[in-house]
This record gives sequence, C-alpha cells and structure tokens, in this order.
Amino acid sequence: MEIPAPLDESQPGEPQLLAGEMAVYPPKFQRPDQTANIWLRSFVSLALYLVLGYYVFPSYSSLLLITVIVMIHELGHFIAMKYFRYNDLGIFFIPLLGAYVSGTKREVSQKQSSIILLAGPLPGMLIGIIFYFLDKNNPGQELFDISFSRIALLFIILNLINLFPIYPLDGGQLLNRVFLDEEGWISKIFVFLSAGVMIWISWSLYSYSGHPLYLALLIFPLTMLLRLQTDSKFKAVEKQIEAEGINADVSYEMLPDKDYWHIRDILVKEHPAFKDIEAGPPYRYHSREDKIMTTIQSLLHRHLIQDVSLMGKILIFIIWAAAIASPWLLKMDLTLYGFRI
Repeated sequence: MEIPAPLDESQPGEPQLLAGEMAVYPPKFQRPDQTANIWLRSFVSLALYLVLGYYVFPSYSSLLLITVIVMIHELGHFIAMKYFRYNDLGIFFIPLLGAYVSGTKREVSQKQSSIILLAGPLPGMLIGIIFYFLDKNNPGQELFDISFSRIALLFIILNLINLFPIYPLDGGQLLNRVFLDEEGWISKIFVFLSAGVMIWISWSLYSYSGHPLYLALLIFPLTMLLRLQTDSKFKAVEKQIEAEGINADVSYEMLPDKDYWHIRDILVKEHPAFKDIEAGPPYRYHSREDKIMTTIQSLLHRHLIQDVSLMGKILIFIIWAAAIASPWLLKMDLTLYGFRI
C-alpha cells in the first residue's frame, strides 16, 4: 500500500462524506522510512557536541577521550536494543551533557530492560578497570598523550555516576523498571524525588564552582517534571478513549483506520498541543500528522512483561551493587587522581 504523504489543510483532495453521513476514513498515517534521517540527526548532534565541547574542554585529547567513553557507553545500549529488536534506533548527542539511545518497542520486558540498561555502563567500567591494572603494573604509560591512570579514572567515574539510583540515569531506570511499579504512585514519587536531587546537585555544583555549565544540568529534572505533567494530560485522553470503547490494547500496525481517526479526534479535542487542529469529519491529514501519529502510538497500551523472578531481581541487584562498589572492592585509591566521594 502506498504511504500517504501529509497534506496541508489548504491542499485539495479532502475526503468527502458519503450519502447517509457515512464518514470516509483514509488509511492511518504511515511515516516514511526514517532511517536515513535518524542517522543524519545523529551525526549532526555529534558534530554539535564536538564543536561546543571544544570551547569547554582544555584540550582535543580530553574532549576526544570523553567522546569515546560516551560512544562506547551508548553503543552498549544500542547493540542490546538492536538485539532485542527495538525499532527506530538512533544515538543522539546532547552538547556538553552526554548522549542517549532512542528506540521503540511495544512489549517491554523487565529482563531485556535490565540487560539494555546494564549494557551501557558495565563495558566502560571493565575498560576502566583494565587500564587501572595496566597503569598499576607499569606506571607512567600513555595513550595519545593521556596517562593510563587518567583514562581509567574517566572510564570508571563517568560510568559509575550512570549507575547511581537517580532517574533518568541507568541505575535509576533499572530501579524504576525492575524493582518498582513504574505505573504506580511510588514510581512517580521516585521520579519527583530524583528531579529534586538533580536540581540540588546542579545548583550546588554551580554555587561551588561558579561555572554556568552546571546550570545546564537543570534540563534533565525540568524535562522530567514536564513529562509528569504531560502524563497527567494523557490520562484524560486515555479515559475518553476507554469510554468510547476503542481498543487501545493493540499495536499501531493492528490499529484499524477508523480507530486511528477516532483517537485522533479525542486527541485534538482534549490535548492542548493539538488545539489548533480541526477534528473530523471530514478526515484529512495535517502538516503535523507525523507528530499526531507519534502521540497516538504512545497512547496505545504498552505491555511491561514482568519476567524477572525474585532470584533474578537479587542477581540484578548484586551485579548493579558490585559495579558501583567495584572501585572500592578493588581497593582503588581514587583520591590519587583528585576524585573524592
């Protein structure tokens, strides 16, 4: 079937009503293949990350080392998500702050999520430990004018921080996905407290150093709080969908065209982000149909497969805790490298 392209409301080709007021439902919107665009945006974000990083980091070598650490971390997530058949995968860099892997999947498994979340920091921790022992056995070694001790420090510290139980860090997501009910009120309190902790950390670092870069960390907690507010708005939409008897417990591919347009009507009436879009009939694509489609996909019920047993949770906790404690279990004196915790 040919993929319908989004049309401006002013364009011709508007579906008309048949006799007897029977609405014509065009095929639900299908996004063209975005693979090329995703990777283009990934490379553009990497370029911006490097350009802005150049003005912050003292040398090319430091910037490239941190970039390599971030890439190895995100590639771990990416490869695991690719293995578990996530769709629309891409790696996106946030200038001066880090990077993230984006992907979609309707059925989310706790076991798969655990592997995906740990696949980011654990390889970096192992690489850092290897460089630590190489430096310990033969001090003074360098790679591209960077000492093995500094390479070990950055690999370990950057990945260690990601394991902290603060949302949206990997450790926080692991705690929320496996050990808490991420749809329940306890999870929402955890996310709210995490936002508060991140605001406190950002402000404390700024107050201590005076460097405005640390204020950029406020992006994460503010985004989290905004998402909590957005989720509350979606609740009203979800209740309306349920009241009208629309089956939202399906994948987007299996969603009937009629249900797509009915959900779309509810969305444009209930959600302020789409208040400027007219509901049908007649039904026609809008220039922002891609955004509408993405929102409808997020409204379709996602299945969280709770496939981690009690023993599995204990094992995950041991791996996570051991990774966090590894510098101290190995008796690494991080104060020698100017780091204290």
